[in-house]
Amino acid sequence: MAALVQYLITGIGVGCAYALLGSGLVVIYRVTRVVNFAQGSFAVLAALTVTTLLAAGLPHGLAEVSAVLLAAAIGLLTGLVATGRPGTTPQSALIVTLGLGVFAYAVEILFWGDQPRSFPGLPGTVAGVQSHYLLIAAVTAVVLAATALLFARTDLGRALTATAEDPYAARAVGIDVRRMGLLAFVVGGALGGLAGVLITPVQQVTFDSDVALVVNGFSAAILGNLTRPGLTLAGGLLLGVVQALVGGYGSTSYQTEVALVLMLAVLIVRAGSTRAETA
Repeated sequence: MAALVQYLITGIGVGCAYALLGSGLVVIYRVTRVVNFAQGSFAVLAALTVTTLLAAGLPHGLAEVSAVLLAAAIGLLTGLVATGRPGTTPQSALIVTLGLGVFAYAVEILFWGDQPRSFPGLPGTVAGVQSHYLLIAAVTAVVLAATALLFARTDLGRALTATAEDPYAARAVGIDVRRMGLLAFVVGGALGGLAGVLITPVQQVTFDSDVALVVNGFSAAILGNLTRPGLTLAGGLLLGVVQALVGGYGSTSYQTEVALVLMLAVLIVRAGSTRAETA
């Protein structure tokens, strides 16, 4: 029983990081209709940046916030490159983000090498599990609640929502759709960077960790149909818990495969539902 509780806490913590990453994908996709394959790179770049800043003597907190802001800036640059040119289709932008993700590999190896990196998280344990997992869950709850308030209660959020629902109507009432798209990339970059910063103390990060991160984040986002943040959070938690149970009672070698199988199952079920509705 004690082991099960530990696996559940661990899974919830990791699942929250997946939900943050997936929520970044959702924000970008809702507003721009672009599937951002560079999302995992935001997380890795932010995580590696924290290791450098801490080694340089910056205190915890300041180092993490600085790295998240850097990820937001990288998100803006990604948006400018991928969607900044008028007439760029979402399909073309998708390819651009994929290329930028590959380019990030070269940057990461150049500055940080290919060895795994980590840094200390919140000290102490709860029920035999690192307290840092609870920190991940708490920060995720606050950040996603703040994001929901941004979209629901502010003029800027309403402009983003209007752009997501009908960009042509949004443009007709004076909303700068291009600017809203770039802002979505900024928010997506910050959420991805935060996910990387939070998960690195419990999972070492290397230059190619973005593959596993984006697969898990995309799996969570797929459960939310790439448009529903609430279901994305539920998908991330489900994915994290299932992976923790698989790793605890089976083998950690199959954790990424769990994400792929779960994503495939959802796509098959959703495709079947769509055919049934149109029949």
